[in-house]
Amino acid sequence: MTLNPNGFANGNLAVEAQNMHVYYGSFRAVKDISLKIKRHAITAFIGPSGCGKSTVLRSFNRMNDLVATARVEGEILYLGNNIYNPDIDPVEIRRRIGMVFQKPNPFPKSIYENVAWGARINGYKGDMDELVESSLQQAALWNEVKDKLNESGYSLSGGQQQRLCIARTIAVKPDIILMDEPTSALDPVATLRIEELIQDLKKRYTIIIVTHNMQQAARASDFTAFFNMDEDRAGYLVEYRDTNGLFTNPKNELTEQYITGRFG
Repeated sequence: MTLNPNGFANGNLAVEAQNMHVYYGSFRAVKDISLKIKRHAITAFIGPSGCGKSTVLRSFNRMNDLVATARVEGEILYLGNNIYNPDIDPVEIRRRIGMVFQKPNPFPKSIYENVAWGARINGYKGDMDELVESSLQQAALWNEVKDKLNESGYSLSGGQQQRLCIARTIAVKPDIILMDEPTSALDPVATLRIEELIQDLKKRYTIIIVTHNMQQAARASDFTAFFNMDEDRAGYLVEYRDTNGLFTNPKNELTEQYITGRFG
């Protein structure tokens, strides 16, 4: 089944979850998640450990398919299609909805090949040198690596490796970039560089970021979703709104308790 190119009637909507439940075997990891992610905005997922933030994030590009016991109920709509329709190709979904992981994971290849690899296996026919340069520029890394593109990606610092992974994601021309705690392994200077970078990237992409750092969510995001878990340890969505409103005037008492450090 080909993805509908016409998109949602609301052009400001990037992806939408409707009554989504995620199971690992018999365990329900998250329950009844419904939320709409705005296009060209940064949305942060916050909440205590184990509340399902990363599970929800990975559901948006079918990364949970790689876990044998995982299954999803409900719908996630992208370009007007439920991405869990059996006729939808998950590889195509992951090209359009890219992922940057918690720890930098460059390939054991040159800097150039790290960026070019995904585009090449997806059949890119354009000027590869131009694509690599453009992707590295968008990831704010070009000026640091332009004279050593043939060196290993492992030769870079941790923060540079994470930006290389972002460039690799950008090179396949996604619509949405998912980031699962992308700065948790980085020092404060590298963290700030990534936060500045995603502010620039939202002009071209929709960004969804999982973070345990509430200050980061407050600094870097436009919208914030707060998740918690029930007595059965199933994650659920407590509150979702613009970041300033959630942090300065939360509507739910649990949200206020979490952001003021009383639990989590």
